[in-house]
Amino acid sequence: MENRKGINFFFAIIAIIVGSAIYKQFDFEKVRFEKPALAVVYIVVFIASIFFIIKDYRKRS
Repeated sequence: MENRKGINFFFAIIAIIVGSAIYKQFDFEKVRFEKPALAVVYIVVFIASIFFIIKDYRKRS
């Protein structure tokens, strides 16, 4: 079997969902979030999921 490189599907779905939630909460006219505390949690989860995607991708190569 050949070694296939790919991203982790679970963390990719999390990143897409949380990224869209961050985008929806950001108010572009006032340049701030509607709910800042929740936005911090979303950003931390988004960065963690991207980190795990990159970490897993590097491990496979």
